[in-house]
Amino acid sequence: MSPSAVIAASEERTDAPAYDLDAVRAEFPILRETVHGRPLVYLDNAATTQKPERVIVAVADCYRHGYANVARGVHALAERATLGYEEARGKVARFLGAESSEEIVFVRGTTEAINLVAGSWGRANVKAGDEILITELEHHANILPWQRLCEERGARLVVAPIDERGEVPLEGIAARLSPRTRLAAVAHVSNVLGTILPVREIADLVHASGALLLVDGPQAAPHLEIDVRALGCDFYAFSGHKAYGPSGIGALWARREILAAMPPWQTGGGIVRTVAFEGTEYAEPPARFEPGTPNLEGAVGLAAAIDFLAAVDRPRAAAWEQTLLERALDRLADIPGLRLLGAPRERSSLFSFVLEGIHPHDIGTILDGEGIAVRVGHLCAQPLMARLGLPAVVRASFAAYNTLDEVEALAAGLAKAREVFR
Repeated sequence: MSPSAVIAASEERTDAPAYDLDAVRAEFPILRETVHGRPLVYLDNAATTQKPERVIVAVADCYRHGYANVARGVHALAERATLGYEEARGKVARFLGAESSEEIVFVRGTTEAINLVAGSWGRANVKAGDEILITELEHHANILPWQRLCEERGARLVVAPIDERGEVPLEGIAARLSPRTRLAAVAHVSNVLGTILPVREIADLVHASGALLLVDGPQAAPHLEIDVRALGCDFYAFSGHKAYGPSGIGALWARREILAAMPPWQTGGGIVRTVAFEGTEYAEPPARFEPGTPNLEGAVGLAAAIDFLAAVDRPRAAAWEQTLLERALDRLADIPGLRLLGAPRERSSLFSFVLEGIHPHDIGTILDGEGIAVRVGHLCAQPLMARLGLPAVVRASFAAYNTLDEVEALAAGLAKAREVFR
């Protein structure tokens, strides 16, 4: 759902309580921290979000009351751990709109999910002369696995361009699809420009060409309602740490029949039915793709993060984030020499910019002195930086707990940076 649609849906719900920002902020202990003697203003949420108390408690309680190896024993703690792990899988399935929890593979994060698809599905299905389609605004995690697969298989990486608004025109994708295309891999939301891609329309084009579609979703999952069936994709990946959950946990969703046909990527204990020196019979998905001791505490924490997102009312939280975004873009427009990157018609809760005459790293340092955390650098999107003609940028990104006062603090911090470098 686009931000404008989210706002409209929120405004229609006149019987629902107003968004309780104070209650949301109260869930995050770290927001009471000070940095360099100033209140923390955390605007680096696209890199990683802070964690609500319920996630911290869930992880701690897992260690205190229910920690054991998953699916490895019959004692009480092992059964408790297995139940918690599989309950978390079910919550992720519902969060993504999956048909079944069997379509959810736990991974360390989006990067591992994409590498899993490239290493398993890709090696089984991509051959010399085939093509993989990506876009010009992709994160390195959605470039490098396909680049390496193409190098190994003698395939070709095809890149659909962005336009001057920072959007990916559908005609550019259509023109680059061919009978040789095996898979397209696109971001749901750009981590640099905030552009929301039209995934459903892209899926229709990709499927009409006979290819599959993977969606790189970590920037979308905390902000947009995700329904993989409505999106029409074949793979969807997101990371827990960008959605108020722990680091080191994420999920790959794939259509059941695709997972069933994919060979293991990594091998080890827990992914087999029988092992003999003469040969091995592997387990059905998702166990086939989860070798070794799983990240139980991460899965439990991710489930708690999903509960948090449900409790804050995601449409109202998304509408609030859009309010913050619009206020920030208005305030930045008043700052001389500031260049906002991209002007997508549908933008999620982040934006990137440069300030004339000041290196982004210097801006980040000055803002840090004011207690303001932002991201600076190439944002793991160097091909997009080359397209924009920039070595580095500053990115600010919002979460459900940010405030209008923090937007004003950012504007004041940027004004101070201009004074320092006047």
